[in-house]
Amino acid sequence: MKPFHYVRPAGLAEAAGAHGGRPGSAYLAGGTNLVDLMKLGVERPDTVVDIARLLPAEVEATADGGIRVGAGVRNADLATHPVAGARCPALAQALLAGASAQLRNAATTGGNLLQRTRCGYFQDVSKACNKREPGSGCAALDGVNREHAVLGHSPLCVATHPSDLAVALSALDAEVEVTGADGVRRVPLDGFLRLPGEHPERDTTLGHGELVTAVILPPGAFGVPSAYRKARDRASYAFALASAAAVLETRDGRISRVALAFGGLAHRPWRARVAEERLLGERPAEDVLRTAVDAELQAARPLRDNAFKVRLARNLAVDVLGRLAGSLPD
Repeated sequence: MKPFHYVRPAGLAEAAGAHGGRPGSAYLAGGTNLVDLMKLGVERPDTVVDIARLLPAEVEATADGGIRVGAGVRNADLATHPVAGARCPALAQALLAGASAQLRNAATTGGNLLQRTRCGYFQDVSKACNKREPGSGCAALDGVNREHAVLGHSPLCVATHPSDLAVALSALDAEVEVTGADGVRRVPLDGFLRLPGEHPERDTTLGHGELVTAVILPPGAFGVPSAYRKARDRASYAFALASAAAVLETRDGRISRVALAFGGLAHRPWRARVAEERLLGERPAEDVLRTAVDAELQAARPLRDNAFKVRLARNLAVDVLGRLAGSLPD
């Protein structure tokens, strides 16, 4: 492992200054992703800025009836929280589907969103990877790409985002609170995580030195029918081949509110806006759900090994939506 400086700032302002003023530095909170990547040689920071004691670690009500989840809240605690966990099924289900119990006890809310792709070519420093080393190429394009993206990828990167939590947060219209030297700002989750485009090395829209301090869930996230379902190669401790998070309400037999997000298909959670638009006002029959989801997935561009993901994602989405609407049996 490369030698590095270790910094324990006294506050968030100092942390932003320490990080922003030192090229090649990295924040450390739970460490469940960063430490692994440092061991692999993928991340080689000159300075590690320990913010574990500084991040807000509370779940608090907001003035409008939503909640603010501190970036330091552990995944296990959020999954079992009496409001966030119990009254927001998709959130709890996504958290409990991720990693292992031991890792959920250590992983933080902010770190979960910021974890880097599990693409095998990204994690192998002997392989070409534009995300790890811009301009070096993408070995996954002609390599084994069964687990890679089918939506929103570019010629420079076909990696997927690994977070289960982020998929649920996308469907719940969450916002990310970001703190930096210039103060605090809030960004919709879908504007926080990036598609690869011409800069796959940039996972987020964070500015240099900025850090995630909280996730904001709106009032409408609670007490409504929501669910998350994940397909993976083994029953636990595995990343999604495809996943779907959904919110759905009906009125007089027709869909009055719907949100759908896919995981495992793109560089960030894929919010299914086309499907949502087609479903509003419709009766939630299985054929209607399937037609709307198929319209969304027409944009898919599968690679050599992963065309199965399109059908898998469709079936997951139809199942989740149908169960929420009561049109499919439990």
